[in-house]
Amino acid sequence: MLPVVDRPLIQYAIDEARKAGIEQFCLITGRGKDSLIDYFDMAFELETTLRERGKTALLEALQPSSIEAGSLTAVRQQEPLGLGHAIWCARSFIGDDPFAILLPDDIVQGEQGCVKQLVDVYNETGGNVVAVSEVPKEHTNRYGILDVGHDDGKLVEVKGLVEKPDPADAPSNLSIIGRYVLLPEIMTHLSKLERGAGGEVQLTDAMAKMIGGAPFHGLRYEGIRYDCGDKAGYLEAQIAFALERPDLREAMRGFIKKYADA
Repeated sequence: MLPVVDRPLIQYAIDEARKAGIEQFCLITGRGKDSLIDYFDMAFELETTLRERGKTALLEALQPSSIEAGSLTAVRQQEPLGLGHAIWCARSFIGDDPFAILLPDDIVQGEQGCVKQLVDVYNETGGNVVAVSEVPKEHTNRYGILDVGHDDGKLVEVKGLVEKPDPADAPSNLSIIGRYVLLPEIMTHLSKLERGAGGEVQLTDAMAKMIGGAPFHGLRYEGIRYDCGDKAGYLEAQIAFALERPDLREAMRGFIKKYADA
């Protein structure tokens, strides 16, 4: 629910999914996270009041947080056992369909949504597709890292995946960010609830077991990713998205100049 400019991170994730043509959403939450669900609920009293008072601009501002009835569900991960376990908790929602995963901590700025780019690749190649970006070699122990096969500069064949390898052992410096399009067969592996790095059920480990059974690609997506789980990344996202807004751009430039010169 942390805001970037004037929208929470979860709103950016839902908007990105919508741009990719996704119509059904599942929020995987935990204890004390009911505000995520409440955010997308209809504020009937507020909307009625705004409508009666003719405040159409404010009514329009509420529209992005509105989701069609029956299109949003939520499941609870009772224990923090890792990303793989969180996705397994949504197994009934996923069923037998390919699905996208968006981790709202990662926010991607660009003309075309990151998930839309993954979906386009999936429609061409089938199989599994993950968004990847290069990281400094010394930071490979923070991410899931690709073992790379054929690489045309944009689309990468995934030969293997390693969760948070030591820099000396990392097969590359291509890391997975929080955007995935995966086949439902991954649930077969997640259902075993095998523990990996950090004693958690790692999504990366389950994805690694799918390599060879279907096409698996990493996409160097177009856009800029900001890690809002990091304080510096979160502050940078505030600046970048404010500068993108015509109503805030000049004020933000003034703030930057003011404090840069201080």
